[in-house]
Amino acid sequence: MNKLFPVKSTIDSRRSARSYKMTPVADDVMDSLKNFAESISVPFEHTVEIRFFKADSTNVLYTTMKSPPDNVAFLAETDVVSISKAGFIGELFILFAQSKDIATCWYGHYKLFELERLMPHLQSADHIEESNKGYGYAKGEAAGRRAICISPLGYYEDRGLRLMDRITKTTASFRRKEIKELLENPNEYGGLSEDILYSLDLGRKAPSAANAQMWRFAFENNLKTITIAMPVGYKHFKWEHPNVDIGICASHVWLGLIDKGYNPTVSVKEDSDRAVWRISI
Repeated sequence: MNKLFPVKSTIDSRRSARSYKMTPVADDVMDSLKNFAESISVPFEHTVEIRFFKADSTNVLYTTMKSPPDNVAFLAETDVVSISKAGFIGELFILFAQSKDIATCWYGHYKLFELERLMPHLQSADHIEESNKGYGYAKGEAAGRRAICISPLGYYEDRGLRLMDRITKTTASFRRKEIKELLENPNEYGGLSEDILYSLDLGRKAPSAANAQMWRFAFENNLKTITIAMPVGYKHFKWEHPNVDIGICASHVWLGLIDKGYNPTVSVKEDSDRAVWRISI
């Protein structure tokens, strides 16, 4: 993948935005976002689709914030590998949007009925019943392709932040665990190259539901293959699909290695009901 945005500074500056100006994205910027979405190239097969849609300026769709005019959905099947691939590919798009000064927010608990009204995507009317109390789609695998997550696309509006968001803006939401805390075997830390550490540093800065940072790094092939997965049996207290977050983290690590001049190979498989990514140099 060509370097279409500065990797480190873009990852460092990207934050989830929960307040937007009610103005559409500029036409030239929207064209660049659509062109990028159509041209994303990754070293694995996938069926992830990036779909743009318009929304009304209400809090029906997102419930915790008003929708700006422009929005995007990441669609895929709902097995754990496809979900994780949606996180990987979606984050590439999210970071490109950040490089264009477009604010975003990964959002999985959207109002399914409202999304279907705004962006018809369900194959059957019965699918609307397969939801998590009306928000997002059902826990576990659901029939057909679904919007794994959606995101607003717009311009940040600081004045619209809720009090809680103002508090977390400079506290918990920005805290990141140190790399050693995220290694399955902390004793391997001393043998890691500067390039691997650089990539893991970008990986640990990935967004995750409630800032859970559930990814764990392990190594194979004389420390030249990085594995990224949740601990076996991990369950998030709120977010039903943490494999999305694992894919997001994997995309950061992959971008970090590319930024250091490598052409890493990438694979992902299901193991113990979780997606396990392997990225090798």
